[in-house]
Amino acid sequence: MEVIKSRVIHHTSLMVKVIRRQAQLKSANTDSLWEFLKTDECIAQARNTPIAMATCAVEGGCATDYVAIIVSVFSMILLLTRATLPFLVHKVSHTKGSNFWIPVIQVCASFNLLLSVVFSANYLQYKKRHWWLSCYLWAVWVVGPLGFGLLFSCRIVQAYKLYYIFIKRRLAPIRSYIFLPLILLPWIAGAASIHIKKPLNKRCHMGTRWIIPIASLHVIYIFVLLGFTAAVRHIEFRFHELKDLWHGILISASVVGVWVAAYIFNEVHEDIAWIQVASRFLLLVMASILVLVFFSMSISQPLLSQMSLRRREPHKFETMGRVLGIPESGLLLQRGRASTGCNEPLDKLLLDKRFRQSFMAFADSCLAGESVHFYDEVHELGKIPVNDAVRRIYMARHIIEKYIVVGAPMEVNISHRTRQDILATTDLTHPGLFTNALIELMQLMRTNLAKDYWSSIFYIKFKEEASMRSNGQELEESNSFNFSPRLSSVHGADDPFHHQEHLPKVSGSNCPDSDSQ
Repeated sequence: MEVIKSRVIHHTSLMVKVIRRQAQLKSANTDSLWEFLKTDECIAQARNTPIAMATCAVEGGCATDYVAIIVSVFSMILLLTRATLPFLVHKVSHTKGSNFWIPVIQVCASFNLLLSVVFSANYLQYKKRHWWLSCYLWAVWVVGPLGFGLLFSCRIVQAYKLYYIFIKRRLAPIRSYIFLPLILLPWIAGAASIHIKKPLNKRCHMGTRWIIPIASLHVIYIFVLLGFTAAVRHIEFRFHELKDLWHGILISASVVGVWVAAYIFNEVHEDIAWIQVASRFLLLVMASILVLVFFSMSISQPLLSQMSLRRREPHKFETMGRVLGIPESGLLLQRGRASTGCNEPLDKLLLDKRFRQSFMAFADSCLAGESVHFYDEVHELGKIPVNDAVRRIYMARHIIEKYIVVGAPMEVNISHRTRQDILATTDLTHPGLFTNALIELMQLMRTNLAKDYWSSIFYIKFKEEASMRSNGQELEESNSFNFSPRLSSVHGADDPFHHQEHLPKVSGSNCPDSDSQ
């Protein structure tokens, strides 16, 4: 009853306005009559359109408007879920570089784009016009430089980095925090020009003469992204980067086409209510699809994109080496006795996978495991053939972003010159890219970690396990070569030569007390 009562009062007030307007026009000139004929009430009567639809087409609040808003809210929730849940579920530490901040900026730009479309196209009814509902705020600055422009600029920066890494085989010469504002400058200049000339009317429409320059700016950015994508189309990407780039181009082109069509219909057919309502609905729905498809984790953080929430075993892809299909690195020494003495060179001991894992666990317990993890991943990089450029680039970029870049999550302690030589390299596939860094870190591990490791429980446990494996292996070999039942019955303590052969090796030298440690 309350709804019916409010509708009756609303329609009555509109009719009163029409009657008063007609009374005023009796003494008015022809121009005033033409102004009345252009009013929404007169148009609705002439076209037999319900006054409610004619009103919501201008003031907002149609049923389709609320449906479009619900779709946009749902798409924003999905976008936030895709962007944050991998960090929350897999407990992955985010980087401090552009690979983390560009996706964050993309999410913010997506939110700005949807919100600006809602406020600039009059999806909601407001009883009073507030200052923050200014058309120049939402329809110019937020929807342009802070919305569509920022969203496209982030994707262009990502494509620009892919081009330099996989085509030029080097890091991009211009940093992302410099390149992104440069790409955004045309949007800022265009918004400033519109703000100065002030062509917008009360319905935030600019007029048909602004359609070509605004649409051209959108199309230019699509073609720039298309150019970078075409340049890397022959690269055999491992994380669907090319697929995400093509999806972004196709969807953005579709959205721009719908936007231009809706804008033209809004400007040319302001007198047709259903066109206004339908064009607004399509505009917001297509923008909601754009922000979902345009977001991609594979371009900035390929390893994180493989950690799907559907997998029950996320640890299967916890390292870049496993994702790239690098075989298990390290010597397991299946034949012969593994060297466990501290008198052996550390670089030789680290070739043994079991020793490296034990040494890495000790380093992690001391909160100083960056050097050992760096050695392990560089060791995996060395197992990739030199002619497999794509996999070597993936692994080298991963190592640089994780260990070399200043502020990296596991930044290693190397000299400034060595760090700059790696960052300024002209060939990411070079076999000796990290040689100097390894030399420096090996010296640090010898002088710091190794001395404490020999007296730690980690080394004692490793030595015991190695001894057990060695005894078990010798027993297996003796059984395989012993064909005499009489000799096969003599084992362990019954063998008179058993103690003479093994006791000196078991006791060995005490490494912590040795001068050669």
